[in-house]
Order: sequence, then C-alpha cells, then structure tokens
Amino acid sequence: MSEGFTTIDWELTDGVGTLWFDRPDALNGIINTMLRELHEVLHRVAHDPEVAVVVVTGRGRAFCPGADLKHYSSGAADEALRNEWFDIPVLLHEMPQVTIAAINGACAGAGLGFALACDLRYAASTAKLNTAFLDVAVAGDMGVPWTLPRVVGAGRARELSLLPRKLDAHEAVAIGLVNDVFEPDVLLDEVGARARRIADAAPLARRSMKAHHVAAERVGFADFVALETERHRVISGSADTGEAFRAFVEKRPARFEGR
Repeated sequence: MSEGFTTIDWELTDGVGTLWFDRPDALNGIINTMLRELHEVLHRVAHDPEVAVVVVTGRGRAFCPGADLKHYSSGAADEALRNEWFDIPVLLHEMPQVTIAAINGACAGAGLGFALACDLRYAASTAKLNTAFLDVAVAGDMGVPWTLPRVVGAGRARELSLLPRKLDAHEAVAIGLVNDVFEPDVLLDEVGARARRIADAAPLARRSMKAHHVAAERVGFADFVALETERHRVISGSADTGEAFRAFVEKRPARFEGR
C-alpha cells in the first residue's frame, strides 16, 4: 500500500499496521504532500478488514513536530493544499481500528494533534511534547482544542494552548497526556506487545468497543446505554463470545476467526 508514497511508509504484519512519518532529514515535519498521503492511506486502512490495530510513529529521532516551517518559509515546491486532507485526526479517532501513537521524539503542533486523536499514546523517555501553535502565530489545526481537553481536562488544555511549552515524557504521563513512558530502545517493542494483545482480542467485541467510545462522545447517556445494550446482546450471542467462555473455563487461550 505504501508504493508511490514519498513522505510516509506503511507496514502490515498479522493485523497490526505501522504508519511511519518518513521525512527523518526534516524531523518528519509536515508538508502538503504528507497531508495528502496520510489522508489517502488512512482512508484505505479504515476500510481494510485485515487491519485490527494501527501504530503511528516516526522514522529517526522525531515523531512529528508539526509543519515543516523551513519548507514553507523557503517557498519550496509542493502540491496545492486541500481542505479535505485535514480529516486525518478524525480518521485516527473514529476509524474501526484501534490507533496507538508511539511518540519516539519531538511531538508538537499538528503532530501532537495526530497523537491526541489516537486511542492510546506511549512516549519514549526522551520525547518532548508541545502545543506550539501560538508561538508561531497560528490558532492551530488537527483538532487539538477538541481532543486535548478530553485527555487532560479543560483547564489544563487551555493553559497548554495559551502558554505553550515543552513537556518532557514524564510530565506528560503525570498529567495523563500519554499512557506510559518507555526507554527509546524498547518503545516500539512495548507498543507492539500492546498492539498484538488488542489485535488478538475478539474482533466483533474489539470493533464494538471502539465504536462505543466514539458514540459516547456524540449522544446522551440514556441513548448510549440503549445502543450499548443492543450491541451487547448481539455480541453475547456470537461465536467469539462462546469461544471466549469455553477458553476461560478450560484455562486456555481463546481462538478467534478474522480480525
């Protein structure tokens, strides 16, 4: 699927996909072509039943520091920007697959927006995170004012937006911005183990749980419980649930079909 891409890369192994920001010489800074390629690959992945989990990370020593300011200020050649490419955080947040950000280094601006849109975030101990937008005289993009308050709370989100600063990984985990911190040389192994566990879960239950969290952000409590109950009755009667019950009683790993 990555054939023809110049700023990103995509790898799929046994249901777990890894989406790489792949401009290491520019610390994976965003250019218009990268936005288009991210938009295209995520739309394809969202409709691919073979993909259970998507891990997002960066090549080299950075995750994604946001826009490549040197590129934009230099007048370098690039393709024309299109508004529809800005749906990347929505895709990461709402696609049926579970999304995990493996924050291996600098993560700021739109790069932070990508990470916040994911279901889970894990950081290398050397990573630095920053909203950064106001320091470069923009109000921001990639949905940070929507995602950040849901992750760290409204008051702290406004402070981090209005008084941007670099947070190290340990402060980020302390305020709930990331789920955990690992040494750089084991970050992808630790994230991979979690991705593998999620990918091995019962497919219908996993997809429905992701859908539950998305739906809960849109509807009132009573409507959500009604939706959850309807899905629960379907899932409880599925072959996967029957297999999970038998595996629990027999003290063995469950064996599920599909993704």
